[in-house]
Amino acid sequence: MNIQIKGKGMDLTDAIKDYVEKKIGGVEKFYDKIIGASVIVGKESNHHVKGEIFMCECKLDVPGKDLFASKTEKDLYKAIDLVRDYLEAELKKHKVMTREKHRSDKREVRDSKEYKD
Repeated sequence: MNIQIKGKGMDLTDAIKDYVEKKIGGVEKFYDKIIGASVIVGKESNHHVKGEIFMCECKLDVPGKDLFASKTEKDLYKAIDLVRDYLEAELKKHKVMTREKHRSDKREVRDSKEYKD
């Protein structure tokens, strides 16, 4: 899977890049047909009264659908973890739906053949 990482309002360090690649790349074990991922990490804005707020957005390119997640937290690594957890759940749902659709398509073909005979 190809992962593109961009920073918004902050410098991307090697540690952040490695963490994003490890976490977002790890979702591939739940669904092996992921084409690519586009990740944006950074600060939400520079003028928060309550301190710095970090954000992580990720768009996964999956055949038939694009999955998107966006989370904000006071800790950048926590935001990345929340995005990963959300995408994991969405990929599991997508996998089940594609299996069910595939099974129902097979049933329709099989049933139509039975009626012709």
